[in-house]
Amino acid sequence: MERLDYRRVVLKLSGEALAGAQGYGIDPNTISSIANQIKEVVEMGVQMAVVVGGGNIWRGMAGSAKGIDRATADYMGMLATVMNSLALQDSLEKVGVPTRVQTSIEMRQVAEPYIRRRAIRHLEKGRVVIFAAGTGNPFFSTDTTAALRAAEIEADVILMAKNNVDGVYSADPSRDPHAVKYETLTYLDMLNQGLGVMDSTASTLCMDNNIPLIVFNICTEGNIRRAVMGEQIGTVVRRSL
Repeated sequence: MERLDYRRVVLKLSGEALAGAQGYGIDPNTISSIANQIKEVVEMGVQMAVVVGGGNIWRGMAGSAKGIDRATADYMGMLATVMNSLALQDSLEKVGVPTRVQTSIEMRQVAEPYIRRRAIRHLEKGRVVIFAAGTGNPFFSTDTTAALRAAEIEADVILMAKNNVDGVYSADPSRDPHAVKYETLTYLDMLNQGLGVMDSTASTLCMDNNIPLIVFNICTEGNIRRAVMGEQIGTVVRRSL
């Protein structure tokens, strides 16, 4: 078995990561590439849980800004994450990776309800567990879901996969040519500088539970494997340096 720095991980995929270059919906080639990267690390012995966003289909904040009740808009966003989760499950199963989707909102015809002990048991048996429908509550992001589930299942790290973003910068590198990429950060620095990597609720949860975060580019093949093996990719955020 290859040397692993992290054996139980939560992979946070943004909805945009599934959209690929088309920017909306689900790109079959992109989701197939992600599935193969996940398969690679599962075969190395990594216990993999995944939290998928829904921004490629629907954003609750955007819907709320257009006049839809915020709670209703957020529930619609949760349903978008279920669609993405089922698509990812299908891609993983096609490459031979046993997968379970667990939802925070019960919909037993398509997925299991989220049960912490059952999720851990799936991981121990080598199955990928996809956590869908956020926390099941409006006003909470899927970043917060990733932090919460990582704490619940006692994950070693959260891998935050970005679409063509290779880490955390001091400013938007596409707008500011002087933006500096950070190799390491603390959660307090991230919060104080308002870097917008994840919302404050998620950051605080990670900080309080001492869960490291690695922000990296999912579009580069093999980056998930590099991350679990402890190679320096992207930006590592910790409680203290």
